[in-house]
Amino acid sequence: MDTSGDLRVSDAEREPVIQRLQDAYAEGRLDEDEFDMRVQLAITARTRRDLGAVTHDLAPEPAPGRKVALPGDPPTGEDRMLAAAAHAVAVPTLFVGPLVLMLLSGKRSEYVRRQAAEAVNFQVTLLLLTIVTFGVGGVVYAVAWVLSAVAAVFALSGRTYRYPWILRLVR
Repeated sequence: MDTSGDLRVSDAEREPVIQRLQDAYAEGRLDEDEFDMRVQLAITARTRRDLGAVTHDLAPEPAPGRKVALPGDPPTGEDRMLAAAAHAVAVPTLFVGPLVLMLLSGKRSEYVRRQAAEAVNFQVTLLLLTIVTFGVGGVVYAVAWVLSAVAAVFALSGRTYRYPWILRLVR
């Protein structure tokens, strides 16, 4: 008979459970009331069985050290924030900011890499347009700010945004 569920839990065992709840809340899988209730239950849990009941219907915890999202997995809250940042940081930095995010965070998340690559392609297209038209294309940057904001909102919601009429040099 397995009695490990009857073992008492420590604060160190509660912390990862609370972190999983925070991740689920950030991903929209829990509403605020349910999140608050589950955190309270995790804090007051006495046994492993009580603690397991708090997260029983959430996705299983990833193996230790494994933070890479699988293809087809919905983007995490952190992924969505980084993807939105890739679009937003392009406004002041042109293609440099999104390129840095693509190189650093794109290894961990395919969603972030795709969104950052899209921002890089958009900014490179605008830069080439400005160069080819001897600066006249710079007027298009006003539209670029609006499109970057729209792309950031799409990324925050976990949806993919593709800029219209751009050269896709980076994949």
